[in-house]
Amino acid sequence: MASTISQEQTLDAFHRGRFFLVQPAKGGHRAGMDAMMLAASLPSGFSGKLADFGAGAGAAGLAVLSRCAQASALLVERSPEMAEFARATLAHPGNAHFGARAQVLEADVSLSGKARHESGLADNHFDHVIMNPPFNAQKDRATPDELKRQAHVMDDDLFESWLRSAAAVTRPGGGLSIIARPQSLRTILNAADKRFGTMELIAIHPRPDTAAIRIILRGLRGARGRLTIRPPLILHDKDSHHLSTQADHICNGSASLFGD
Repeated sequence: MASTISQEQTLDAFHRGRFFLVQPAKGGHRAGMDAMMLAASLPSGFSGKLADFGAGAGAAGLAVLSRCAQASALLVERSPEMAEFARATLAHPGNAHFGARAQVLEADVSLSGKARHESGLADNHFDHVIMNPPFNAQKDRATPDELKRQAHVMDDDLFESWLRSAAAVTRPGGGLSIIARPQSLRTILNAADKRFGTMELIAIHPRPDTAAIRIILRGLRGARGRLTIRPPLILHDKDSHHLSTQADHICNGSASLFGD
């Protein structure tokens, strides 16, 4: 299938060439380490149905499939432009080994009730939902690029609406993984309350002596266990610009973030 994308694009390899993304060269969201760490939050033996909320060109969802050979993924993206990049990604010959395990759904995950169901997101259908939502405040990430703004800038009540939808489409006992900034922790936990529990948190630090720049939370729908804070992931050793051994394994699909 030929791509109908009109804007300039790049082809980028992930997991050391095990899959490829067709991405916008300039405007819009370009996937990187956040997506790889989010994907690594699933157990290596995951074999169920995955929904990737805010999938962009498909980085996190395909990174899960790259590591979990029996899993399938629905890449859910609101932006028509980014959904087209996701379709081009799936159509690329370098991703043919995914076969029918991945599909794209152009839909707004903030919809509720009948509107969400009619968009193609059925209740109690998925075994795990991952999300890399637009978690920057407007004042932190002002941009004239509308496609980039949609991917990066948080609207009011975003976590509430996204987690509401995640709880609706995930089967009882199914999982949720989310990556965000540390300052969003309280908002996320409030939105997850009575929806997801037995939460586990890993903070991501650039170096051992620096503050966390990301958090990754994982939980189970309907569970009531307490929050557990796991040891952090350190991206770089103190005096190095290279990824630490653990971060390299996680970002290149040879290890899970939570060690399972």
